[in-house]
Amino acid sequence: MANSKNVHEATDTNFNTDVTGNPGLTMVDFWAEWCGPCRMLGPTIEGVADEYAGKVKVFKMNVDHNQETPTKFHIRGIPTVIFFKNGQAVDQLVGNQPKDVIVQTIQKHL
Repeated sequence: MANSKNVHEATDTNFNTDVTGNPGLTMVDFWAEWCGPCRMLGPTIEGVADEYAGKVKVFKMNVDHNQETPTKFHIRGIPTVIFFKNGQAVDQLVGNQPKDVIVQTIQKHL
């Protein structure tokens, strides 16, 4: 899991309340511990979470421990980052993306 206090854990249990129930912009990183690109993306996600604290709520969801939600959103490859605005999926990035691509996506939806 993340080392940043600004990165929260998403689970199948809390997803509807904490992610899609959030009125603002929310970002969810679907990942797994065994996934090399996921581990490489982790520090970038933490940095973005710290930089956009109070503007974007950031979550990580372990797809090995939570299989219902990734299936619902048709996650076929990880890492996948989905952006939600007012509870609706509005954008998606697949693979280990550079920070500037993630920031551009955030800026587009703020």
